[in-house]
Amino acid sequence: MILGDSITAGYGVDPAQAYPALLQQKIDSAGLPFEIANAGVSGDTTAGGLRRIDWALSHGADVLIVALGGNDGLRGVPPKQTAANLDSIIKRARAKIPSLAVIVAGMQMPANFGREFVEEYKAVFPRVAAENNAELIPFLLEGVGGVANLNQLDRIHPTAEGHKRIAETVWPVLQKVLAKQGVVSK
Repeated sequence: MILGDSITAGYGVDPAQAYPALLQQKIDSAGLPFEIANAGVSGDTTAGGLRRIDWALSHGADVLIVALGGNDGLRGVPPKQTAANLDSIIKRARAKIPSLAVIVAGMQMPANFGREFVEEYKAVFPRVAAENNAELIPFLLEGVGGVANLNQLDRIHPTAEGHKRIAETVWPVLQKVLAKQGVVSK
């Protein structure tokens, strides 16, 4: 299950070109018995993810990737609030499914948000992952964020090529977690 926002939902690209679908292709190619559930909702924040985590996990999951927080930063939500919401998402998810493996996908803000905010915000994701014994993808948009030809005209949402890069960033961490989960899956 990937709990995310418009990037996860594949805003502006064909759903088959979005990184969750590309990760499914990698899972299938590796012969692993897992299915990606794309729980991406455009415009979602960590507060929205917290409100819908129980529903999102209603059919179960072996692994949860929390890919939320970008909209928090863009809206100026205090980093402490984003951290508290991420922490609560993970705790509620594990209360529902104790064996759940969790991956936190980090986000970053552009420099024009001010150095202090940018640094505080960037530090949220590794701290939440460490405090919750979760794996970390340091920056979901590594090699994509700020790269004009990998983003749509809005300069926020990745193109199909950008989604390929995101899948390449996520896959090593996801593959490691799936290997630990063994062959029991939904």
